[in-house]
Amino acid sequence: MSAAPRKRRAAQAQAGTPRPTASPATAGAVASSTASAGKGTRGGKPFGADAVPPSIQTAAAWSWRLLLIGALVTASLYVTGLFKVIVVPVAIALLLTVLLTPVRGFLQRHLRFSRGLASISALLGMLLVVAGLVTVAGSTIVSGIAELKDKAIDGFNEFMSWLESGPFGLGVEQINGYLKELEGFIASSQDSIVSGALGAATTVGHVAAGAVIALFCTFFFLLDGRTIWSWCVGLFPARSRDTIHQAGRRGIVTLSAYARTQILVALVDAVGIGVGAAFFVPSLALPLGILVFVGSFIPIVGAVVTGAVAVLVVLVANGWVAALIMLGIVLAVQQIESHALQPFLMGHAVSLHPVAVLLVVAAGGFAAGIVGALFAVPLAALINTVVLYFNGHDKFPDLGTDDTLVIRGEPVLPVMIRRAEADLADDEMVPASSTPAGRRRARPGRAAPSGTGTSAGEDA
Repeated sequence: MSAAPRKRRAAQAQAGTPRPTASPATAGAVASSTASAGKGTRGGKPFGADAVPPSIQTAAAWSWRLLLIGALVTASLYVTGLFKVIVVPVAIALLLTVLLTPVRGFLQRHLRFSRGLASISALLGMLLVVAGLVTVAGSTIVSGIAELKDKAIDGFNEFMSWLESGPFGLGVEQINGYLKELEGFIASSQDSIVSGALGAATTVGHVAAGAVIALFCTFFFLLDGRTIWSWCVGLFPARSRDTIHQAGRRGIVTLSAYARTQILVALVDAVGIGVGAAFFVPSLALPLGILVFVGSFIPIVGAVVTGAVAVLVVLVANGWVAALIMLGIVLAVQQIESHALQPFLMGHAVSLHPVAVLLVVAAGGFAAGIVGALFAVPLAALINTVVLYFNGHDKFPDLGTDDTLVIRGEPVLPVMIRRAEADLADDEMVPASSTPAGRRRARPGRAAPSGTGTSAGEDA
């Protein structure tokens, strides 16, 4: 660079001459180009995120949100599995509560029991009924097991004879060889059998602990369920509490309808299959009926498995002709249940399609075994009702929204501030000259001026 320009710039700086600036047109062009660059264009063409088609952007936005929801659900299931010894008994207690609540109400209304006495009486009555059924079934099994054992031995011998003289044509030596292989397999699996027995003993301990937790929670749900629910709702923001409360009320109605319906369906299955079994194995008809009753609480799968057990027992005791007749009875009872009872009884309260029920039971069984299959349908029905209410569809409009929940420990100052702001707004909207002090309308929760006839604390 030559010395002349340097001297000229130094002289301008010494004299205070401003540096040349861009014209307004030039500045506008620069700003426009900068703004367009910020929007993701380069040389008139989109680049970066703006170069991605809108459909791909929408799909990506949905994808990461779905992945986040899936991760949350997976984490919730994992935590639930860790605490299943507590979660499962509480779920059982909730179902028992919705079943025993009408009994408690009957005792309070007609026998004038206190709430605590009615709760403990309903719980003890249920325990007496269950204990009676178990005792009768156990004594029947003990008395009929000897006869079934003899018939099972006879049936096994007939089966072995059929293997020899039947189409397979197996010789005695071949059959004995297969039996020896079976004995060797059992002997080599003794460690697994012992570990399985120890695991079963541990499971029995967990079941006993879970039963105690379930009974304890059932009693307090019956006694003080609304207070517990109020505390749970109070954990949510104030603006969402009423919606959550109303959705919870509808969810409880759904659970109650499901539990009552499932008991009736299971009872019909048990009576039908038990009466059919009484023609072939009278000594085991009652235990089979109780087994079918318990198994029917797992929709679709439970009825199929327990019905198959009944057919196998009849097969062992009376042969294949009686077993075929028993199979026809089981299928007839299950068809009546599936196509007449469940749609009629569940109806609007538990509106789940049979395909949805089957998939939910399969998913629950895969995720948590028998317990998952047992609670899959009521959980799905509960979620369906609650989500529909959140989205504006009320399956039970007759319940209304007048039932309010008092949240203990709710801050008083914010309520007072809201009421004061509302009073100021009313004063600004209505001129003071046209609103005599004695005619001011009392707001809910405030002491009304004399002469209005409105009591204080109206919304408490």
